[in-house]
Amino acid sequence: MSLVEKIPCTIVTGFLGAGKTTLVRHTVENARGRRLAIIVNEFGDLGFDGSFLAACGIEGCNEDSVVELPNGCICCTVADDFVPALTKLLDRPEPPEHILIETSGLALPKPLVQAFQWPAIRSRVTVDGVVAVVDGPAVAAGMFAEDPDALANQRAADQSVDHDNPLEEVFEDQILCADLVVLNKADLLDAAGRDKVRADIQAHLPRAVEIVETEHGRLDPRVLLGIAAAAEDDLDARPSHHGEGEDHDHDDFESVAIPVGIAGSPEDLSARVEKAAETEGVLRIKGFAEVKGKPMRLVVQGVGRRVASHYDRPWKGSEPRDGRLVVIGLKGFDQDAVAAALRG
Repeated sequence: MSLVEKIPCTIVTGFLGAGKTTLVRHTVENARGRRLAIIVNEFGDLGFDGSFLAACGIEGCNEDSVVELPNGCICCTVADDFVPALTKLLDRPEPPEHILIETSGLALPKPLVQAFQWPAIRSRVTVDGVVAVVDGPAVAAGMFAEDPDALANQRAADQSVDHDNPLEEVFEDQILCADLVVLNKADLLDAAGRDKVRADIQAHLPRAVEIVETEHGRLDPRVLLGIAAAAEDDLDARPSHHGEGEDHDHDDFESVAIPVGIAGSPEDLSARVEKAAETEGVLRIKGFAEVKGKPMRLVVQGVGRRVASHYDRPWKGSEPRDGRLVVIGLKGFDQDAVAAALRG
């Protein structure tokens, strides 16, 4: 099989809550008949993003086209999970024309790109591009990127200083591997804020990479797909804080799924999520819940103190309406305090 015949794959990476799933969903909604498949990976034991995509009601986006890899970071389980899942898609009678791979918010993309050199798949697929989705307001607030000048001064004074912040390491590794950076939630920033975020991102980039601004993950698929980077052949241009074969330490993070009862209103549940997010060490809260008297399922997502919710679809007749929220945080965060806040 020649390079022209290889099935292109796009790796969508980005920190927790940046908007990866929204971007993927928008791409599927605007595929214009192109046969897409999605591999989605999550950190934690409750499938959220996979079910959110599979149940979205979009033509061509169903359980057969969405492969979920929960309970394990995709960059650390390449041999056990990712390569078999990819091979299964490729072996279908009608294989996809393009594959979207959404990593967890804590995954490093470079080990995943390296997996495309495996003999079992190298002749069949290529990494069309690595797309890093950035939460604009989070970066503007200094949550996942340090001041470049301050960091340079600190290192000049002490050469032993390195990245001891696991959040920053993950964020930077995702940016360093990118062929395209999507500055999402740009509508929540003013012009000065967007300029600051662009400068922060560019300070981390080792090469010229296009940065595009989006709102709610709305990006023309023609920009996202067809980059033709063949990233698996360009690994030297994608530096990482972690050496080849070296895993990053997921012991820095943990997740828990917390049941929530029927909410009186979306505003009531959002207020509880916002309160829970104030707990030290909490990074992300996401999941589904039932609202009293409403036939639709409520999707709730919180990053920091920014909480959003919307109804995505009607509950199915036989579907249990057990509301659950997944909380991802730094190791040792107070899970009892979070549970108490979420249950009101």
